[in-house]
Amino acid sequence: MSSVTAPSLASPSSATPSSADQSPHTTTVITPSSAARDAEGRARTYEVRTFGCQMNVHDSERLSGSLEAAGYVSAEGAEADIVVINTCAVRENADNKLYGNLGYLASVKRKHAGMQIAVGGCLAQKDKATILAKAPWVDVVFGTHNMGSLPSLLERARHNGEAQLEILESLETFPSTLPTKRDSSYSGWVSISVGCNNTCTFCIVPALRGKEKDRRPGEILAEIQAIVDDGAIEVTLLGQNVNSYGVEFGDRLAFGKLLRAAGQIPGLERIRFTSPHPAAFTDDVIDAMADTPAVMPQLHMPLQSGSDRVLKAMRRSYRSTKFLGILERVRAQMPDAAISTDIIVGFPGETEEDFLDTMRVVEESRFATAFTFQYSIRPGTPAATMPDQVPKAVVQDRYERLIALQERISWEENRKVIGREVELLVANGEGRKDGATHRLSGRAPDSRLVHFDVPAGSNLPRPGDMVTVTVTQAAPFHLIADSLDGAPLRIRRTIAGDAWDRDQADSCGVPTPAGAGSAVSLGLPTLRVGSPAALNLSNLNQHGGATTIPIYPVDDAER
Repeated sequence: MSSVTAPSLASPSSATPSSADQSPHTTTVITPSSAARDAEGRARTYEVRTFGCQMNVHDSERLSGSLEAAGYVSAEGAEADIVVINTCAVRENADNKLYGNLGYLASVKRKHAGMQIAVGGCLAQKDKATILAKAPWVDVVFGTHNMGSLPSLLERARHNGEAQLEILESLETFPSTLPTKRDSSYSGWVSISVGCNNTCTFCIVPALRGKEKDRRPGEILAEIQAIVDDGAIEVTLLGQNVNSYGVEFGDRLAFGKLLRAAGQIPGLERIRFTSPHPAAFTDDVIDAMADTPAVMPQLHMPLQSGSDRVLKAMRRSYRSTKFLGILERVRAQMPDAAISTDIIVGFPGETEEDFLDTMRVVEESRFATAFTFQYSIRPGTPAATMPDQVPKAVVQDRYERLIALQERISWEENRKVIGREVELLVANGEGRKDGATHRLSGRAPDSRLVHFDVPAGSNLPRPGDMVTVTVTQAAPFHLIADSLDGAPLRIRRTIAGDAWDRDQADSCGVPTPAGAGSAVSLGLPTLRVGSPAALNLSNLNQHGGATTIPIYPVDDAER
């Protein structure tokens, strides 16, 4: 089995981070736990439930990997012995979802001998002992800074017969050094930083995740390489403010260099990142996106408000003119780029004039999609005690007007894609109605969701394969590509599709056929000693174990 090394960082080329910015990669070792087996010696099962954003999803993959390294096995949809809830704390909605789930689990636990419940993440970091006071049947509470402690905390709770609370105020170990079990065989999350140095008045994240800490570029590229060696062809780089990467080691151009270096990794076809901050978004990043074919023409750029007065009250260190200028420069180099955003409606003191400024900027920005939120008070943030809180009825009215505007724009922008030929990365179960319509789904380079049909007699693509289709219809939130001539689907088989095949064979207990090999492994990647990828042993792979439950569902009347 062959492997591919990441591009060397020792070169003085300005296209890659310098060798001085590297550090040896270290892997956090999770030792087998005696609590991972019951009295009969059976491996205990686990389930991780995720409430929150992409950072939470990434963390949940690490939690799953850590549990498996300790000896637990995925419940695979059955009632689990260990239920871990990984929480978000951005909105009040998060509290309601957590305690609703815990209330239900209390009745399950009474009937399930030996069951343990753990709560971690941002809400655990914020509420600390409050969770145990409200839900004393919880066995473990841990924070954002000590995810790697979960197996030992479960063991301690079982041994001592009492709940364990461990909330660290500073980062114990960088999450990406923990073992991981990825949800997807064809795509992976890679965290490049944690924490945030900004002081947005509506946001509690800096208080919960701390100041920004950056990983060294050599570690990041080694992890990307290992993910590619494991069969993935797409990665998404994660950071609270991903484009401020490099601030900790003094290189304000580090993020653009990182994009270019990642784009040199053989086999990596698609690179995405989220979320950047407009105040730190520089032209060198735009150049790197345009010059690096693997970086997709997609950008998530949080606006929050189109009113300069509100942006100042939010402590967002940019104004609407600068924001629109960034979009103009992005589209000058990438005309087909799809740009999405976040918007908060009803921030304290927002007037009708302020709201109309937001509507104006949204109209000018032509976002492909927008994640819109009604402002809700988060205790511990400066905005929570600001005067002139906007009445709920006013917020609701503005929210509905903004939604109507953005849906019109999204539909108009999607209709421009009709007739365009696009290459899709075939997804696993993205379309809710695909079974009824006999379509499959995939993501275009700009991340638009496309549902496509498979003509009679055509081969069936696997998740992770690429298909080339022509868009025939558009809706506000998706595109449709139906065959007009019945010709067989144009499929490009990929290493990610091969990984899907082997993963399915392994999960069904079917041996992988001899000679079916490719340059990937579904287990721990087989790497040459000394290669950059060999430094990263964090991919234990693959499906099962983590369930992602968005905390802001589309139909919750707040999005």
